[in-house]
Amino acid sequence: MLGAGLAGSAYALQAAKAGLKVELLSLGDPLQANSDWAQGGIIYDTSPDPAQLARDILEASDGTANPAAIDQLVREGPVAVKELLLDDLHVGFDREASGALHLTREGGHTERRIIHTKDATGHAILSAVVRKVDATPGITRRSGFVAVDLLTLSHNSTDNRDRYEPLTCFGCYALETATGEVVAFVARKTVLATGGLGGIFQHTTNQPGSVGHGVAMAYRVGARLMDLEYVQFHPTVFHKKGAQPFLITEALRGEGAVLVDTRGQRFMDGLHPLGSLAPRDIVSRAIQHHLAETGDACAYLDCSAMKPEFIRDRFPGIYERCLANGVDITREPIPVVPAAHFSCGGVHTDLAGRTNIRHLNAIGEAACTGLHGANRLASTSLLECLVAGKAAALADAAELRSGGFQPPEPRAWRSPAKVADPLLIRQDLQQIRQTMWNYAGIIRSARRLARARRILLELREDIQSFYRDCRPTRELIELRNAIQTALLVVHAAALNPVSKGCHFVAPESE
Repeated sequence: MLGAGLAGSAYALQAAKAGLKVELLSLGDPLQANSDWAQGGIIYDTSPDPAQLARDILEASDGTANPAAIDQLVREGPVAVKELLLDDLHVGFDREASGALHLTREGGHTERRIIHTKDATGHAILSAVVRKVDATPGITRRSGFVAVDLLTLSHNSTDNRDRYEPLTCFGCYALETATGEVVAFVARKTVLATGGLGGIFQHTTNQPGSVGHGVAMAYRVGARLMDLEYVQFHPTVFHKKGAQPFLITEALRGEGAVLVDTRGQRFMDGLHPLGSLAPRDIVSRAIQHHLAETGDACAYLDCSAMKPEFIRDRFPGIYERCLANGVDITREPIPVVPAAHFSCGGVHTDLAGRTNIRHLNAIGEAACTGLHGANRLASTSLLECLVAGKAAALADAAELRSGGFQPPEPRAWRSPAKVADPLLIRQDLQQIRQTMWNYAGIIRSARRLARARRILLELREDIQSFYRDCRPTRELIELRNAIQTALLVVHAAALNPVSKGCHFVAPESE
């Protein structure tokens, strides 16, 4: 299992429960995952009309989401939340005075159906899941490892005859950061739960190092990828000169906050029936257009419709962090801009996490079942982790009970002797991020994408040469995967001339 966020941890728990032994690889602290930073909540739809949730997901996707994937989430989501988070882990979700779960609403939702723990839902869920993982027999946590490449029969088996087999994965090479040595982890099933790719953009809500590791590794062994042009930009990220950007949850708008410009005008009301609660792609583009037209540095989130005591109680994390940066959100609006947030595409899988490579699965943000289509509905990501992790684990357990594939001995890894120059690595990564933000960001065009591709192709030549000659480090592996992922996103965007959801192609100016 590559990745110990919510998707990887959910898979590990279900697999161990089914009698499998799981090696759970991650770089460091298990809470260093995008799941931990999720603020808004998780969908728990127990309404008498679950079909409305399906309609909201499809509407947010601009009509492009996979109906089968939507049906799986809507049907299996409530059971997954109740079994693991409510009945087993007793996550402390906020409740009404009556004891009922408090339901909130976010962008694109027509109803209140999201449960939450103040404004730190991801942390509450993941920390509870991590404790459960560490107490579960059959799961071995391996911290301090960075996956380098996937092991395949055609490239890494010591038996030359294996190259005639179909594309088959049997584990990975991983760098042990404490020693600098690359070791092989051999497995009957390998699962990519490596998270997103927002880190290839200059402005992002993602954890450091989120550069599409799973996408890049899967691509190198021939996996099918899908919908990589659909990168969702979250419309509300704190913006102030000299301050570290951070996510401002959509739940603020769900509770009554509205987007305004520097003059206090509500510019979203005339653009969409849901106003400030329109789907994320629409709001992000609207802010970007508005800033370009007015020359303003940011938009603002006006929270004046909420009482100060409600804000401090319901959104304590955001209140304190904004206050630390000189903004009292009970008295003044929050300055916000969009930033890269979520990859709707990824490694193509079926509804059990299967890729086109035998014994290689992908789940969570690294995967693409088509659930999100061209744009993700708010608060579906944590739920997708639970549903996908459970489905993949149960399918793997059923298959492995019948025997089947036995992995071969892998070839030994040999590292070059040279040490990489950290200054060059940082400079190259910064160039990737600036290029992607400027030419393949919220608003794209054929000309911008062509320029991005030229810059990135030249940069890839330097990076590949760099990588071949130097001992692998965490930073060098990140750079190698970042350039590959960036080129894949640009390529997918250039192939799709149709504006849908997150992917907006502006007409070429004369």
